[in-house]
Parts: sequence; structure tokens; C-alpha cells
Amino acid sequence: MKLGFYPRLAASGLRKNRRLFVPYLLTCTGMTAMFYILLFLALSDTLQGLTGAVTIQSIFSLGSQIIALFAAIFLFYTHSFLMRRRKKEFGLYHVLGMGKRNLSLILLWETLITAALSLGLGLLLGIAFSKLAELGLIYVIRGEVSYRLSLPGVAVRRTVTVFLFIFALLLLNSIRQVRFSTALSLLRSENTGEKPPRGNWFLGLLGVIFLVRAYLLALLTKEPLAALGAFFGAVVLVILGTYLVMISLSVTLCRLLQKRKDYYYKPSHFVSVASMAYRMKRNGAGLASICVLATMVLVTVATCGCLYFGEESAIRQRYPRQIDIELHLGGPGDLSEDKNRALKEGIDSLLAGWGCRPENGYCLGYAACSGVLEGERVSLNRELFSADMASRCLFFFVPLADYNAQTGAGETLDEGEALLYCPRYRYEGESLTFENGPSLRIRKQLDCFPEMGDTSLNLISSMILVVPDVPAALGELADLADFSGDRLVSFTWLYNFDTGLDASGQVALYRQLQNTLTDPAQKQNLGYGTCTLSSRAHEWENFTGLYGSLFYLGILLSAVFLLAAVLIIYYKQVSEGYEDQARFAIMQKVGMTRREIKRSIRSQLLTVFYMPLALAALHLVFAFPIIRRLLLMFSVDNGSLFAAATGISLALFALLYTAVYVLTSNVYYHIVSGAREEAP
Repeated sequence: MKLGFYPRLAASGLRKNRRLFVPYLLTCTGMTAMFYILLFLALSDTLQGLTGAVTIQSIFSLGSQIIALFAAIFLFYTHSFLMRRRKKEFGLYHVLGMGKRNLSLILLWETLITAALSLGLGLLLGIAFSKLAELGLIYVIRGEVSYRLSLPGVAVRRTVTVFLFIFALLLLNSIRQVRFSTALSLLRSENTGEKPPRGNWFLGLLGVIFLVRAYLLALLTKEPLAALGAFFGAVVLVILGTYLVMISLSVTLCRLLQKRKDYYYKPSHFVSVASMAYRMKRNGAGLASICVLATMVLVTVATCGCLYFGEESAIRQRYPRQIDIELHLGGPGDLSEDKNRALKEGIDSLLAGWGCRPENGYCLGYAACSGVLEGERVSLNRELFSADMASRCLFFFVPLADYNAQTGAGETLDEGEALLYCPRYRYEGESLTFENGPSLRIRKQLDCFPEMGDTSLNLISSMILVVPDVPAALGELADLADFSGDRLVSFTWLYNFDTGLDASGQVALYRQLQNTLTDPAQKQNLGYGTCTLSSRAHEWENFTGLYGSLFYLGILLSAVFLLAAVLIIYYKQVSEGYEDQARFAIMQKVGMTRREIKRSIRSQLLTVFYMPLALAALHLVFAFPIIRRLLLMFSVDNGSLFAAATGISLALFALLYTAVYVLTSNVYYHIVSGAREEAP
């Protein structure tokens, strides 16, 4: 054969199937461009000079890996539509004398053409928009803008390597399909429907069980660390349950509609329901894919939007005062009123020497330990902690005198009694008994408690116990150590205050305190071991970088997921349009008008088109509690903001989904009605 025969044949085949090939090419190009942009951000020299650069660039490196995995899965899915359309053409070539080797060469050249166009256009778009993406990210995280252009060779090489590998896998899969098919099966592939559906109640019930189990995980998981593990388990159950329910529900819905004689035997419903029933397994799987992608978009947008717009309230909740000082003490004897007063006066004298007068101050001493709560008993055996994270709890013992001084309350307690505050739930027991320690009767549960560092945002449960005297309440527990010699109970003095200074002044004061309080002479003078310092102004840039980069990555990933959902809908309508073309042509010959065709199409699409959106909204509602728990890991505890972000995301997505419905229904109509003839 002449040189160039196979390339021309491959190019001709792609051109004739441009209705399917062009969206596939755009998908490959978009995935390539997005992968390059995320790699560019992960390697950007400009971002390396920002506070928290390591975290920011790690986030985008992870995002590039997500895109690579998603691109591989999604390109296989979209390529299957193209192959389904091309198999008839390959079958014809095979009948005319071409062997499987010749067909493989055509597939090779088609893949090379697609890879060259995708990588060329994708890298061109990625390079063109990478700097714009960097400027957008810097604007979001409020960093310093740099207009210096760069072209990291590592990003280009890695992009080419990853997508060449994906195209190689696609080629091997295509060759496999052709080599293991007969000429007859290739010719009939496009017309091969599915057997009339049989309602599989077992699979449907199994899908419902999976979804109910996932919903219960989301509703019953209370702690952030437990929620992290439960979330991924729930995601797997939701995906499996969605596919099983969608497939079985679609079959059941069609059978129910066919049994309704007054509905089924109408021109606008008869053809649509019959054609849906004929290909229901694929139809249900496509609807499930749309539902899963829609859920991914909604969860990503709502969560990242809540993080970004709740950034200021999160950092203020995490750091209620401008400066936080924690001095770690030697033992229970340091939790006395005299020691408390001496430490406060010592810190205040340092601040006065620097011209700073503390405002809105808050100080107290406390003892802390961790244990596993089982009913009303607390085990301090650390070997149990990793095995039972859901029951693990932090216990803080606060002197009654400090509590009354900070709140102005006049509470009194007898020996062996305690006031209890639980930040996230209400304790149902009447007492707490510690292993090798005290047994405390709960006299009253408090509805609120003054800020004590980040207690309300701890990843595991917390209990604050106000006791008459901490050393007396702890007893022998104060001196117990674990197998490594570390004390089971730590003793801390906390002092939080505002400064009245601007942000730069707060950072300067923070650094002065850090230098002074870590000095051995100062430690000996005031009588403490180590210190932990935090400054709201100093941490602001870290929070902004983390939340801003997560928000930005969420936008990019949501755009990719949304594009995937739109393309699945488009391919679903186009492929089903070609399958239904002959049926509608027959109906037109027996008197069906184009108006009735439009009505039938509208009936078919509306019957099932909004099922994925409704189920995605249901998934989002039940995911709400567990995502709120996960947001605590980022110091965000704002239910109203998350609810608003969720509602807005759902409303905007529903509008976009409706627009896609209108556009794709027109494509389907043009195919089945013959209103737009295929170009030769």
C-alpha cells in the first residue's frame, strides 16, 4: 500500500465521525491543559516565596495526581462512545479484505493523531493560561504578584509522559476490542441493544442497603478523626449504591410505565419508554455516572467555598485573642493561685517593658490527660487509643477559683464533685471514674465555657471538668507515668490577650515573646518548663494560603468534574440518538409528526433526566453532617455558612443542569428527526 494510506484513512474516519470525535478531542485537550496548569502551580517559583509555600504547592501536586487518575478513567469512558460508533466502519473494512493487523494500524494512526493534537493544543493552552492561573491564585491567597514568566520543563515532560501513557492504554484497549471481535459482531455492534430488562430486586435492594449504610455513617459519626475514615467508606458505598439503585430503578420505572396503559399507549410516550427499556442497563449506568459526578461537584464547591468564605471566622475561633501563651509546668503544685498570679505579673511586666498593655486578658491553669471513655469509666491505657479512636477523649481539669475568676460565677463544689462542659455533645452519665484515679460526681453540666485555647476545635472529644482543687482531685493520677516514663497528666498555664497593636506590631511582639520566653534564664525565673506561643496575625498568612489554595483547587477540580458530567450527558444523547434514529424514522413513515417527535423526546428526557440531580441532592443532604465534622479539622465550625454554601451550590448547579438539558435535547432531536443531515 502507498505510504500515507493509513494516516489518510485514519484522518478520514475521524473527520466523518466529528460529532463524537471533536468533543473527545476537546476533552483530551482540556485534561492535558488542566494537568499542566496544576503542575505549573506546584512548581511555581513565585509561590515558593510565599508563607506556607510547601503546603500550597503540596495541595496542587496532589491535585495534579487526582486529575491524572480522573483523566485516565474518564478518557476510557468517553473513548468507548467513539469506538462503539467506529466498530461498524471497521467491520466493513474487515469484510472488504482488511486484516486485524491493518485495522490495528488504522487505530495506531488515529491514536497518534489524537495524541499529537491533544498534547499540542493542551500544552499550548496550559502554557498560555498558566500565568493567569498563578495570578488568580495569588489574588485569592492575597500574596505578592510577580509578572515574571516561566516555563518549567519538568511540568512539560511529566505532562507528555502521563498522557502518552494514557493514550497507549487506550490504543491497546481498542486493538483488543477489534482483534477479539468477528466481522459480523463489528458490523452489528452499533445496533446491538440489550435484552428486555428484568427487574432485579436483589441488586436494587442491595443498592438501597449500601446507601442507607452510607447515610447512617454520615449521620452517626460524631468525631472529626472518625469522620475522616468514615467519609471514604461512605463515598465507596454511595458510588456502589448509586449504580445499583439507578440501574434497577430505571428498569423498574420503565416496567411500571409500560403497565400504565393510559400513559404508555400515547404517541409522546410509547416510543420513548420502549427505547429506554431496550437499553436500560447502559442508560442506568450513564445516569449513575452523572449522579456521582454531580455529587462530586456539589460537595467540592460547597466545602471549598465554606472554607474560603469562613476563613476569617475560622481563624478568630482558632485564636480568640491576638496572642496565646501556654507555659508547661512541672507538676500539680504549680496550679495554685499564687503561681497563677506570679506568672501573670511576670508576663505583664515583660509586656509593659515593651510598651504593650494587655487587653481582654484571659488566664488559668489546668491539668490535661487523654483516655478512652467506656460508659462512665475512663481507661488511661495508651495501647487502646489507636484501636478505639471514636471513644478517645481529652480531659481538662480546671480549678474552680480560676473558673469563677474568669466568668464571674459564684459556683461552689464539695470534694469529689465537678462541673462538666462538653463542647460537642451532652454527657449522659452522672459520674466519671478514672483508672487509678478519682471518681467525680457530675453536679451540673455547663452550657458554655470561656475560650481555652483550641479546645472546642480538638479533633477528638473534649471534656472540661471544673473541680475544687486540681491536685486533690487528681490524687495518685498526677504522678502516674506510662511505659516510656512520660507523665499521663500534663500541667499548663494559659494566658491569652489582645494587644491593641496592628498586624505588624502583633507579629513583632510575638517574636519578642518567643525569644524571651524560650530563654533558659527566663524559664528559671518564672518557674516553667517549655512554652508554646501563637499569634493570630502571624498565622493569618498560613490560613489564607491553605484555605485559598484549597478553594482554588476546588474550583479547578469542579470545572473538570462538571465538564465530565456535561460530556457524559452529551455522549449519552448522541449515541442514543443514533440508536433511536431508525425507530423514529419508522414512526414518521406511519404518520408521526415532528411536533410529536419533540413531545416524545421531551417525555423521554424528563422521565429520567432529573433523577441524577434529585439523587445527588439527597446524597448532599446526608453528607452534610459528616462534612461538618471534617471541616472541624480546618478549624471551621460554622453550620449556617456551610448550609448557605450548600444551598447556593445546589441552586446554581440545577440551573446549569437545566441548560445542559435544553442543549442536549436539541442535539438528540436533530439526530432522530433528520432535521440536520450528517455531512459526508
